[in-house]
Amino acid sequence: QVQVVESGGGSVQAGGSLRLSCTASGLTFDDYALGWFRQAPGKEREAVSCITWSGYGSYYADSVKGRFTISRDNAKNTLYLQMNSLKSEDTATYYCMAERSWCYGRDDAYWGQGTQVTVSS
Repeated sequence: QVQVVESGGGSVQAGGSLRLSCTASGLTFDDYALGWFRQAPGKEREAVSCITWSGYGSYYADSVKGRFTISRDNAKNTLYLQMNSLKSEDTATYYCMAERSWCYGRDDAYWGQGTQVTVSS
């Protein structure tokens, strides 16, 4: 059974930093692209960042470019999202996901339960 579990969310003031982590078990970790999506109240879920199985390719939403950094440690089956210079508009529930080839968010993706990030101004 595949399990995807996020951690590291919390409350922070604008300008601060948080580091999200995500572990995945029950799958061959380095067979999957990994990513972070987020959903704010009243808004649709949006892709934040994605990283290829090797870690050499990545994607960032325009809204987080230059502030967020995605990375993975395949030896530890762990994905990270370093979030710096946080803004109030980054407030959302952040979801980790795993999907073969890329972070399309299709039916065959595996999702975590989400971790809340709240940024106060």
